[in-house]
Amino acid sequence: MSRGTLIDLLYLFSATTFLLAFKGLGSPKHARLGNAVAAFGMLVAIVATFFHESASGQGLRHVGLILLGMFIGIIVAVPTARFVKMTAMPQLVAIFNGVGGGAAALVSITEFIHLQGSRPATYVVLEVLLGVLIGTVSFSGSAIAFAKLQELMTGRPVTYPGQQIINGIFGLGALALIIIILVSSSTALLWILLAVALVLGIIFVLPIGGADVPVLISLLNSFTGLAVAASGFTLGNNLLIVAGTLVGASGILLTRMMSKAMGRSLANVLFSAFGSVVSASGDSSRPDGQTVRSGTPEDIGVLLSYANKVVIIPGYGLAVAQAQHVLRELAEELESKGVEVFYAIHPVAGRMPGHMNVLLAEANVPYEKLIEMDEANQELTTADVALVVGANDTVNPAAKNDPSSPIYGMPIINAGDAENVVFLKRSMRPGFAGIENDLLFDPKTVLLFGDAKDTLTKLLAAVKAS
Repeated sequence: MSRGTLIDLLYLFSATTFLLAFKGLGSPKHARLGNAVAAFGMLVAIVATFFHESASGQGLRHVGLILLGMFIGIIVAVPTARFVKMTAMPQLVAIFNGVGGGAAALVSITEFIHLQGSRPATYVVLEVLLGVLIGTVSFSGSAIAFAKLQELMTGRPVTYPGQQIINGIFGLGALALIIIILVSSSTALLWILLAVALVLGIIFVLPIGGADVPVLISLLNSFTGLAVAASGFTLGNNLLIVAGTLVGASGILLTRMMSKAMGRSLANVLFSAFGSVVSASGDSSRPDGQTVRSGTPEDIGVLLSYANKVVIIPGYGLAVAQAQHVLRELAEELESKGVEVFYAIHPVAGRMPGHMNVLLAEANVPYEKLIEMDEANQELTTADVALVVGANDTVNPAAKNDPSSPIYGMPIINAGDAENVVFLKRSMRPGFAGIENDLLFDPKTVLLFGDAKDTLTKLLAAVKAS
């Protein structure tokens, strides 16, 4: 068996592990194993690449620099992966997306420079230029997403007059530059394309608000996959093509699923500046005399202790307060008293797909306790208490009852179907959609104001004492 055939077989093995990993990632119970399988497959692919020979018979060049880069990457990545908090996982994913896209763009730039002086086929140059464009947009867009998630800048949409026209001009300008470079092979224009792509990524993400970040992360992940696939075509590496295409396709599918879960089209998510206008007053009373009803941890503790079924509905506020461990302790204490407890998970709760699942898994909440929205809604009709912790828009009945609401049509968790509703909120401030939640004023609803971790700690003490 020749060396080339052996390497192709190893690449095929690696591609198979990636497919198996996707299967594992389809279930929280097997997600960890799926990650391990994919990591092993990538390790095999990396080792095989060191023995790869080009069509001209040349082996891998600059091995020392490659090993140095890998060493630096390990030094940065291992501590980051070990010590990053689950509450900061969305930021980490955004950075990973950006690094992957930037790396693909650098590969394409390097290959374009190598092609100078030769007469490559037009489609080869096109592959390189698309890698530069898509990878750079992913890099700069992910950087802005990180800044929004890390609160280095406002999480609200950033808008200005003529924004979409300007975005369109930059997009068409990038495509025009690609056509001109295909004809002229100008290296100077390549750097202009790089700059335009950097700006395009920034202005593309600026008008997307915090509530839409889960969809944005999925889309940028898809961009990175496409950039990697383009690099695979550029380098003639089949495994990169397969891996990049898998990431690109899965990212697009996830983006569509997330948009559907929000009851909005992808175009609306990307171009509507959703959440830029706050229409809620943030008051605890209304002109018609309706007011919210607040309670004490002791009263709610008794209510929870004597319930038969409690449904916990987590949201981003839980992550901000880093209260997932206390929440798990509260659930276990209730279960020790014979109360049935499970967690209702909305597809877009948090700041990335699966954010609540990851957050609760870190607190060792059993996977079988995490119930998806449709199944949870069936259970809520027989629940004694719906305990909403840091969620708002995902339980807002305006999504079903108010056609004028910006979230109308979004599937929600029907917390109002429970016999009693308990909201843990820091204040009356609205969610990312910027609208009032009528459920807060429902007579069956009780609010506990304060930091979620502190409030849950008091609730836990009250349940133990009851």
